[in-house]
Amino acid sequence: MLNRAPRVLYIDDDPGLARLVQKGMERRGFLFEHAENGEDGLARIGKGGIDVVALDHYLPTGTGLHVLAQMEDIADRPAVVYVTGSVETAVAVAALKAGADDYVLKTVDDDFIELLVTAVEHAVEMLSLNRAKAQAEQEMREARERAEVMLGEVNHRVANSLAMVSALVGLQANAIKNEEAKSALAETQARIQAIAEVHRHLYTTDDVRSVNLGDYLQSLAAELETTMQAKQATTRIIVSVQSVAIPTEKAASVGVIVTELVTNALKYAYAEGQIGEIRIDLSRAEGQSISLVVEDDGIGWDGTGAPKGTGLGSRIVKAMAASLGATVSYANKLPGTQVGVQFPV
Repeated sequence: MLNRAPRVLYIDDDPGLARLVQKGMERRGFLFEHAENGEDGLARIGKGGIDVVALDHYLPTGTGLHVLAQMEDIADRPAVVYVTGSVETAVAVAALKAGADDYVLKTVDDDFIELLVTAVEHAVEMLSLNRAKAQAEQEMREARERAEVMLGEVNHRVANSLAMVSALVGLQANAIKNEEAKSALAETQARIQAIAEVHRHLYTTDDVRSVNLGDYLQSLAAELETTMQAKQATTRIIVSVQSVAIPTEKAASVGVIVTELVTNALKYAYAEGQIGEIRIDLSRAEGQSISLVVEDDGIGWDGTGAPKGTGLGSRIVKAMAASLGATVSYANKLPGTQVGVQFPV
């Protein structure tokens, strides 16, 4: 219910009936005001504070339907009980369609006042419920907006922290002379950057529940290519990806898989100084699944036998694929290697 006495505005050009309605309303605890025409009634409604309007159909300068039409755009509009003659039910139906909350048939006996007061009481109850619902929805929207702002800030800070960790790993790599250790740290740095890129996307988007894989892989490939250029590598990364949204928790796994496959191709596909390409392709497959392909034109490997190096990259790919529920397949293209990863959305 309202936390004050409800205020009723009665719009009718019959002053005698208005006095009777006033007595009935005030007996039930309502605050009462009267307007003799639609213009005065709309002016009073515009000042605010009216909870229910009891609106007569026949007015000096038009009908109550015209008043209803002009009330349509009023913010937090009061409830309306439409008053019409007993033989004019079609008018009552038209009023309900135009936005009235209830209607009462006007008669000359005492039952009319009682029915009108009862209809106003019901309208007040519905108004209170609707306002409470609107307030709850507004509070939920505000809470969601605050949560999204906070989550964006968290992702921003996580991305910055991961960038700092990546930079520290890079400094450590530059400080040591053992080439094998230096290479291992560089690969660790790339994995950290792949995860940090997810969080950078999350704090620049309106939807923190999903990541656009197309945009994410474009950014990730650009990061990897920048790293390659700093090492004066001649291999190019070509990206062909569709705009596909996946849940946030899956994006980092996809990024790590791509990072490992690209890094392995950089290390082993081409002889030193040989110019080549690494291609990343992402598209929707049959059903609710996504197809990711990373391929090169190098010496080729079909996934059988012992992997080159420590095999850590291959183990990471398998672990990330398992977290996605993905299948991984290798094809020796002669020349080149093609690795396909297919996973459900």
